[in-house]
Amino acid sequence: MNNVAPPSEGSIVSTSTPTSYSTPSTIDMTRRKIVTAAAAAAGAAGASGMVPGLQAAVYAAGSDKPEKEEVRIGFIPLTDCASVVMASVLGFDKKYGVKIVPTKEASWAAVRDKLVNGELDFAHVLYGLVYGVHLGVGGPKKDMAVLMTLNRNGQAITLSKKLAEKGAVDIASLAKAMAADKRDYTFAQTFPTGTHAMWLYYWLASGGVNPLREAKVITVPPPQMVANMRVGNMDGFCVGEPWNHRAIADGIGITAATTQDVWKDHPEKVLGTTSDFVKKNPNTARAVTMAILEAGRWIDAGLQNKNKMAETIADKSYVNTSVDVINQRILGRYQNGMGRTWDDPNHMKFFDDGAVNFPYLSDGMWFLTQHKRWGLLKDHPDYLGVARQVNQVEIYRQAASALKIAVPKDTLRASKLMDGVVWDGKDPARYADAFKISARTAT
Repeated sequence: MNNVAPPSEGSIVSTSTPTSYSTPSTIDMTRRKIVTAAAAAAGAAGASGMVPGLQAAVYAAGSDKPEKEEVRIGFIPLTDCASVVMASVLGFDKKYGVKIVPTKEASWAAVRDKLVNGELDFAHVLYGLVYGVHLGVGGPKKDMAVLMTLNRNGQAITLSKKLAEKGAVDIASLAKAMAADKRDYTFAQTFPTGTHAMWLYYWLASGGVNPLREAKVITVPPPQMVANMRVGNMDGFCVGEPWNHRAIADGIGITAATTQDVWKDHPEKVLGTTSDFVKKNPNTARAVTMAILEAGRWIDAGLQNKNKMAETIADKSYVNTSVDVINQRILGRYQNGMGRTWDDPNHMKFFDDGAVNFPYLSDGMWFLTQHKRWGLLKDHPDYLGVARQVNQVEIYRQAASALKIAVPKDTLRASKLMDGVVWDGKDPARYADAFKISARTAT
């Protein structure tokens, strides 16, 4: 993978987020309104037995008292950091005896390094990044842990407006344009072992484009994607929201595909930490998981909550963009920047009646199959063994059970991806080796 930039970001435009769409900060007022509304809702829910507030307070104060009561959770300015932020803003953390301190980070490489060296206790982090660190791929090797899935769906692949005006608006027309106009094509992802790299590669390969041979792939932090496309540093990128919608708002890009087009209900960000932290602080890990589960449930509870969430995270302390760039796609209201609009029921979800958050072993294993496919792993790992080491299924079950959230019995799930290939976790080595386009075909 010589054409993939290393995890440390290379020669890219580093700039603060453009402010042409910014609105005056109302974060303090918004926080007061949200906390008041959330307290009223929690009181009503507690009366009906839905939210075990008193039970949780007792649970956190007894033998299960958190070992570490203040925790730093790193996040990248993306819409899907919302459940971490809202757990802190709404005070769900205090309910379980912890204080969450959200810490804004500049890049996924910074998140990785700070998790490994202990500057961060947890992070809103790319699924594949956690597995890459655990196996020592693309950076330091450290035993890692996934406590829960934070969200499903809601990322996208953006192509430059210049390409779109030449007819490249989806994978088929992009592949045709690349074949007709032989030049160097540059695409960006956010971290070499991360989710966005894997969605981008899978999407390109589905159209017959080998991303290792027929394109240059670079690493760019999410908030810097739009600025880099504006100055012509890339033809396309894969990133989380709101930066795909921001490219449309700024008139420089179009949405060629959503990641739910690649894999409906795919896992995306996770609550990650180190294995050592979980071993030393199991009660803290469970308490933080419970707080963020509650925040995800709150976000997905209705339109009003989602709009209030968008108002909160749009602030410069978090995502630093305008509310209108965030609040459409979290409701499934999409436009592609070329006149097409649609409602997508498979938009970003944070809870979805608990279906989102279970750390399926097969989800983690899938990223390993793609790491093998694209040459990041030279040999087949013990797919199931690694997933069992990383995904903290028992801690999640304890947290979910305390909140009366249903937990699936099976740790594997089956999904059909955009090319019709089914992934069920049952024969990962065969699955990884079956792709016609891979690192093997790039040479």
